[in-house]
Amino acid sequence: MPTQEASKLGNPGDATPPEPTPLQAGARIAIEAVEPEIECGRFAAKAVAGDDLEISADIFCDGTAVLGAALLYRAEGTTAWQTAPMSHWDNDRWRGTIPIPASAIGGMRFTIEAWMDGYATWRRDYQKKAAAGADVHLDLIEGGLLLKATLPHVTGSDRDQLQATLRGLDAGDSDRLLSADTQAIMTRCQERRHLSRYAHDVPVWIDRSKARYSTWYELFPRSQSGVPGRHGTFDDVIRRLPDIADLGFDVLYFPPIHPIGLTNRKGPNNNPKSKPGDPGSPYATGSAEGGHTAIHPELGTIEDFRRLVAAARERGLELALDFAIQCSPDHPWLKEHRDWFAWRPDGSLRYAENPPKKYEDIVNVEFYGKACPGSWQALRDVILFWIEQGVKIFRVDNPHTKPFPFWEWLITTIRERHPDAIFLSEAFTRPKVMKRLAKLGFTQSYTYFTWRETKQELTEYLTELSTAPVKHFFRPNFFANTPDINPKHLQAGGRPVFLIRAALAATLSSTYGIYSGFELCEATPIPGSEEYLHSEKYEIKTWDWNRPGNIRAYIKTLNRIRRENPALQDFAGLRFYNAFDGNILYFAKMTAKKDNVVLIAVNLDPHHAHACDFEIPLWEFGLPDDADMDAEDLLTGQRITWHGKIQHLHLDPADNPCAIWRLLR
Repeated sequence: MPTQEASKLGNPGDATPPEPTPLQAGARIAIEAVEPEIECGRFAAKAVAGDDLEISADIFCDGTAVLGAALLYRAEGTTAWQTAPMSHWDNDRWRGTIPIPASAIGGMRFTIEAWMDGYATWRRDYQKKAAAGADVHLDLIEGGLLLKATLPHVTGSDRDQLQATLRGLDAGDSDRLLSADTQAIMTRCQERRHLSRYAHDVPVWIDRSKARYSTWYELFPRSQSGVPGRHGTFDDVIRRLPDIADLGFDVLYFPPIHPIGLTNRKGPNNNPKSKPGDPGSPYATGSAEGGHTAIHPELGTIEDFRRLVAAARERGLELALDFAIQCSPDHPWLKEHRDWFAWRPDGSLRYAENPPKKYEDIVNVEFYGKACPGSWQALRDVILFWIEQGVKIFRVDNPHTKPFPFWEWLITTIRERHPDAIFLSEAFTRPKVMKRLAKLGFTQSYTYFTWRETKQELTEYLTELSTAPVKHFFRPNFFANTPDINPKHLQAGGRPVFLIRAALAATLSSTYGIYSGFELCEATPIPGSEEYLHSEKYEIKTWDWNRPGNIRAYIKTLNRIRRENPALQDFAGLRFYNAFDGNILYFAKMTAKKDNVVLIAVNLDPHHAHACDFEIPLWEFGLPDDADMDAEDLLTGQRITWHGKIQHLHLDPADNPCAIWRLLR
């Protein structure tokens, strides 16, 4: 008896079954699990100009036919597809690479085609039969028919070769029918039977190289005068450029440089009451002097800023500006665009809040209701203004508190005019929110590295970030500290912990940053918090950049090692290996071709020396466990020859908590 569900479908014999559609009949080859592809193509994967972008997919079919596959790719705005071959790797997994020109910054799309390779299938089966001593007379005729069917699609020397092969076959010579030349011609020119194409085109965004590899230094321009009590200027920053460049940094990042409001201005240590002369928080943007496109008068003029941009460029430094959307109550927008802000039932202004915290010196911009689209367009124009002044890198303050659609629109709109713009997401928030911001366009992202301390924490977190799918859209920027975050480990570990965290940030991630004072091992906290005592956010500081105990030389060395080793300039190629001590993190960074391999071991304990055996990854190069391997100690310049897989190391944080070796193969 048929089931009730089957009866609903009717008796198969009651009616003539529908004919298969051409689409159903043609889609014989499955193309699945394409990588990189973010949410079925909803968002673009990330790549870098000048790289080879590796594409992989599961490609398979019924039966035993030999398949062929190719990548099709084109730049956004163009219609002509270019092709690149794919080859079978393992277990129906195929791979191919798209060569990205160094000048190809912007959008790109790719897709995959697969087909049954009639000649390759014939050639494989013929060789099996011949090897088994079977009669292959008819098989040779079938091979010749395949060539004859291809002749109308072949011209020039290829056609001449196929015709010569057929003449030889008629004369009893079958060798050319099986030659590599014939195989190559047939692969290019034969009919692609059951040609199938991936369901849609996959978007990729191609950034310039600084999106993947950069070294950030953050400072407050107002604290650069070197004279107690004197407000710093852009000219003071220009005088510091040689020193910052000499340390090996290539991005110089400023917190907001705009006029600071007077209403509810904060005093030292975030005191809600300020005194005359207190500079206030630069994040309280806007005063009678202007808003987000104005410069704080004590820093200088727009002409001074342009000189700074040019001077930095001459030193190999690119300026990054903070894009903090909140406003001081004195911001001109509150008078010009009242509807862009939230007002309470009693007519008072709704200040920014993170209950129970209140921030009376700032108010948030609204994005919907009467504020849309005006506030969106105004904020876009802020970015465009600073791009006109020579800035292409923006660190975005708290993007997770603004609407996702706004960021996707803003970044897309800016990229249409300036595809080389870079946006860093300062979102210390829930993991899924951080990843969503990266998907919808942010070039780089702050991370939880600042709080990851143990070997297990670092291994698990870095494995997550460096494997698919996260590695295709989330580019981590490892800041060791920020003006807002004075981590507990920095407060308690003394100078050794600064060496440890600098080594980890500089070698684990291809992009990292420090906030000035880190090189001086500054970590005096407000008791019981992760905030700095006498924070520079609320007062002008005077620094002695050469004070005793600093780690400037160590940071300079780390940055030099990064510049000299391409493996450290890419987040890919991270591998964790065995070091038999729970306090020693041991890993490698390597290029795709393994022509640059760097091994790093870091003692995570700032208070005690640790020693252990560790493994040289000889297996990565197909070498036996008793092979020799030469290496260079990049911190000392000493050359080493290791004999065998198991070696021993000793790391004392009081001296140097890490070892960095480059393998010499």
